[in-house]
Amino acid sequence: MISLSDLYHVLTAVVPLYVAMILAYGSVKWWKIFSPDQCSGINRFVALFAVPLLSFHFISSNNPYAMNYKFIAADTLQKVVVLGVLAIWSRISSRGSLEWSITLFSLSTLPNTLVMGIPLLKGMYGQASGSLMVQIVVLQCIIWYTLMLFLFEYRGARMLITEQFPDTAGDIISFKIDSDVISLDGKEPLETQAEVGEDGKLHVTVRKSCSSRSEVFSRMSHGLNTGVSLTPRPSNLSNAEIYSLQSSRNPTPRGSSFNHTDLYSMANGKSANMSPRTSNFGNMGFDEESGFGGRANGVYGQGNVGYPAPANAGIFSPATGPGAKKKANGTEAGKDLHMFVWSSNASPASEGGIHVFRGGEYGKEPGVGAHPKDYNDFGREEFTSGNKNPNGCDREGPVLKKLGSSSTVELFPKTANDTKATAMPPASVMTRLILIMVWRKLVRNPNTYSSLIGLTWSLVSFRWNVEMPVIIAKSISILSDAGLGMAMFSLGLFMALQPRMIACGKTIASFSMAVRFITGPAVMAAASIAVGLRGVLLHIAIVQAALPQGIVPFVFAKEYNVHPDILSTGVIFGMLIALPITLVYYILLGL
Repeated sequence: MISLSDLYHVLTAVVPLYVAMILAYGSVKWWKIFSPDQCSGINRFVALFAVPLLSFHFISSNNPYAMNYKFIAADTLQKVVVLGVLAIWSRISSRGSLEWSITLFSLSTLPNTLVMGIPLLKGMYGQASGSLMVQIVVLQCIIWYTLMLFLFEYRGARMLITEQFPDTAGDIISFKIDSDVISLDGKEPLETQAEVGEDGKLHVTVRKSCSSRSEVFSRMSHGLNTGVSLTPRPSNLSNAEIYSLQSSRNPTPRGSSFNHTDLYSMANGKSANMSPRTSNFGNMGFDEESGFGGRANGVYGQGNVGYPAPANAGIFSPATGPGAKKKANGTEAGKDLHMFVWSSNASPASEGGIHVFRGGEYGKEPGVGAHPKDYNDFGREEFTSGNKNPNGCDREGPVLKKLGSSSTVELFPKTANDTKATAMPPASVMTRLILIMVWRKLVRNPNTYSSLIGLTWSLVSFRWNVEMPVIIAKSISILSDAGLGMAMFSLGLFMALQPRMIACGKTIASFSMAVRFITGPAVMAAASIAVGLRGVLLHIAIVQAALPQGIVPFVFAKEYNVHPDILSTGVIFGMLIALPITLVYYILLGL
């Protein structure tokens, strides 16, 4: 039976965290102490120093040779079962999708174990439960968050390939990714350049869009003349800087990186003043008949006049591979893939960042993760090149689109003829592409290093009884001791900067809370019983599964624009109702 003294110990451990969160909320919402830019700096400190050092402190001080393997097995079984059910649902159900599978997996299996779980479970079940929570944290950081990144990058790769290679994706046998491409999240416009090899297969190169870089340089030049400052906007846990232009008087999200003039020049060549950018296409326009246009009467890319493509022109030469087809006159029609630009048209919050471990604003978009300006400006535009005969009739030819992706908004609805699924490249090719991108994300994430270094040190120190030098231990503890408080303070700042506590609507919020606080603990209870957990260990497993939504899954959801409003509600509203819910579980399990 749970006594009042036990409840008091629990409240003693948890209430101080809520005090820090409420103080942060009031300092922005009521007292106007911190500006959004100052909040961004605080959140960046938490992301780069406080939370990683806190994670290192807990992991390095936990004995890895005394791990409870049944408890770990129960936690792993819960996640595997949920993942398996969602995978089957997404394949056999018409309502199933990869985006919803990722979101439901996050809601049901990834709680806020580091910040809320350790102090709460210590207050409920003593010091031994804290060690169990650290073991869960290790698995989350090393395995499950990495799996989340894999799923998000897999989604990004599928979208990129489906949009740009709808007919020839199955012929891709290799991807080469430029070193400055660190993610397929779609925030940065990307170019794909395909070449047909001697084997008739496609070799694809992925790089950042040259038009994006051209736009940045032009805006930088404009900023020098107008007083606009170029300032770094803090990014997420990947520690990637996102630079955007903002005025010192009126901060605004970064504008479109889509260069209309360059694309019209490349696609249509309407004006004699427009010359193609040599960085993208050399001294070549774009012509459907010959694969690229030459110069006629001093104008590039005009009509069908041009010199023939050299044999090694690759993407700019007529297709000779499996995608080629015959024209009416019997000649080979170029159905090569040419050059495409891909971007998710992410919301300003996605580009500018969020206020938990990122800068910028979130929640002002009327749609789900989508700002209307992005689509009104260019999201729905199509640019055709050479698709009109002189007599005005349409003819078949390549179409260059500003492509977009969103988990909830479909910019280009598929017609009945487009319902056929695109054949993906071989599994080995896709796996290599995704692993490269996941690796690039992980090496930029400070939590990756804190977890691995902490685990390595614990293995060494508990194996040979080696103690950390005091000077190093105190250098770490001076910041890690502030980690819990600063993490909750950062959450309070995030809550204060949101226009609504429930960003996704009451119906979806109720559904997500049910998944978080009912489905997750129920599956954990079944998995724990299946592996043989009983007594206090079973109680700990269920209560930790009923903790509020984790912060890192929300950061990923915001970065990849996959239901960020749902995860935002899970973090904010979940934190408000988490304490009474976990207390109810604690009391009921103690009866």
